Amino acid sequence: MRGYQIGYRMKNNTYDAWTLPQFEQQMWDLAVFGMNTVQVIAPISDDDRTSPLFHAPPLDVVVGLSALSQKYGLRYDLYYPEMAKDYTDPKQVDAELKQFEGLVRRLPLVDSLHVPGGDPGHTAPEVLFPLLAKESTILHRYHPQATIWVSAQGFTAERFQHFYDLVAQRPSWLNGVFFGPQSREGLPEERAKIPADLPVEFYPDIAHTMHAQFPVPEWDPIFALTEGREPICPRPEAFTTTYRRYAADNSGFMLYSEGVNDDVNKIVWAALGWNRNTSPSTTLQEYARYFLGAGERSQAYADAIAGLEQNWSTQILATASTIQNTHQQFANLPEPRIADWRWHSLLYRDAYDRYLQIKRDRELSSEQAALRALAAPGTAQQRMQAATQALQHTHPGSEETEIHSHLEALAGKLFHEVGLQLSIPRYGASNWERGANLDRIDTPLNDRTWLTSEMHSVSALPDEAAKQARLQRIAHWQTPAPGGYYDDLGDPANEPHLVRGVPWTQDPEMYRTAINGIADRTLENGWRLSWLSYAETLYETPLSLRYTGLNPDAAYTVRITYAGENYALPMEVLANGTVVRPLNLRKANPQEVEFALPPSITKSGTLTLQWQRQPGAGGSGRGGQVAEVWLSPGMVEPPQQR
Repeated sequence: MRGYQIGYRMKNNTYDAWTLPQFEQQMWDLAVFGMNTVQVIAPISDDDRTSPLFHAPPLDVVVGLSALSQKYGLRYDLYYPEMAKDYTDPKQVDAELKQFEGLVRRLPLVDSLHVPGGDPGHTAPEVLFPLLAKESTILHRYHPQATIWVSAQGFTAERFQHFYDLVAQRPSWLNGVFFGPQSREGLPEERAKIPADLPVEFYPDIAHTMHAQFPVPEWDPIFALTEGREPICPRPEAFTTTYRRYAADNSGFMLYSEGVNDDVNKIVWAALGWNRNTSPSTTLQEYARYFLGAGERSQAYADAIAGLEQNWSTQILATASTIQNTHQQFANLPEPRIADWRWHSLLYRDAYDRYLQIKRDRELSSEQAALRALAAPGTAQQRMQAATQALQHTHPGSEETEIHSHLEALAGKLFHEVGLQLSIPRYGASNWERGANLDRIDTPLNDRTWLTSEMHSVSALPDEAAKQARLQRIAHWQTPAPGGYYDDLGDPANEPHLVRGVPWTQDPEMYRTAINGIADRTLENGWRLSWLSYAETLYETPLSLRYTGLNPDAAYTVRITYAGENYALPMEVLANGTVVRPLNLRKANPQEVEFALPPSITKSGTLTLQWQRQPGAGGSGRGGQVAEVWLSPGMVEPPQQR
């Protein structure tokens, strides 16, 4: 099984704007690289029933894709979430079965049916399995050879065990299990608990960069803030590592995709599915020859594409900048013989990376000048006036302005060439998270909104001393007290005490690896960047900070900023294994918490702080998010002289 998913639905970043001939072209192209299966999401899923970009009703497209699969000898898989509210209700079951039969009866070809336990869906396995038994009878009435596959996505620990128990009973309709995002046990663990002769397929998410199955490791928060969860994201090295890490645990794959932002990744997986020893460089050269007509210059084009992945492996303002090198590589390349949407999407990503680098450098410089002004001698009013001027007196240079215009032009081309929706108001994207990062090219990349708001609050304070004290805290927000420590969790360059855990190359889904993330907000909302970014871990893996060299004669205070997405999950804090803050819900977003540690805990000079969630959770396993941590000392009173 070497397949990829098509979702003709509003949520998608591209496919809802396609016609059947465009899907047919994609079938040809991906078959050339070894794909043998097309998976199509049923017309009813966790999405709107229609899209303003549709060229045809969803059912007509789903049926048309089945006919095309039959025409070219490709396997056709139906991805069918069970979306009714309650399948213990016989009326809802009857309605579901009628709806299911109405669909499969119309499809010319169905080779397999994949039903997720969750994401989307919410049905307990002991209810889901009897429903699938009924649907199997209907399916085989029209497609006698079709196989049926089910996943445990989204299940809690309890439901996972029920799932394993039911699979072990080997129901006659069950042909295999597939493993996808939002599974609380990893693929190797799940494979080990499923009967050895029952095949397991991989359902990897190749479209998303964060809040997802395979986050970009240690991603600069500026990229996360602007390029977002679903950008143009060639990751040939990362997905080669991922494919090989899990190849022994599955019998094939079905790629979860949301359109064409992951076009390169589809080809990488197809090539590896055909021959797992294929190198990323070889695949990128073949990509450049086949899709761009690069001919003898295929290596140069391949190197430039690889550079886009390397851009994200360093900090955006790193001295030895891969972003500038990659941008120069693209500038040196002639326009390829086939300069269509694939070429323009690569140019868009390259330009976006370089634009962010220039803009962040400029805006960070103005922020740093403002902070220096707030810390300088003078009255509070003088200091705030100088800081305000520093924030206001910054203007884009010629290169930044030119790239801004270039990005807007490329976005228009990509919409008209392939239906890629890089903006909500201009091109009909369903929401920002679905690849519409053109809408964030003007978002602030510094803390000016927060600083301006804080200075306004300072002006309202009753006396000069209070104003001066508040300005000092603002100016030195991230500076720890003497002998203290600070971590801006979520910023890989500023979280020195974070215990990262297992290297991501050994754990691509990061079950045992700390994850850097960012909230779905912008700095225009008045948050600091250090609040938007956070670190988290999945399910029962604790989030840990490790300190050494502490003063054994000091009593330490911990100050925490809880911030991130709008999760309401209780967490407890442990210090060297002792609970120092019991399970507690975040009461605001952001919320600051401060408490003292018993001196006996740090007497050894070392400290491990850990945040743990309640065990057994299902869903994505996410939400235990911490944004900032200060550890500050205070001397213990010396013993009295006797």
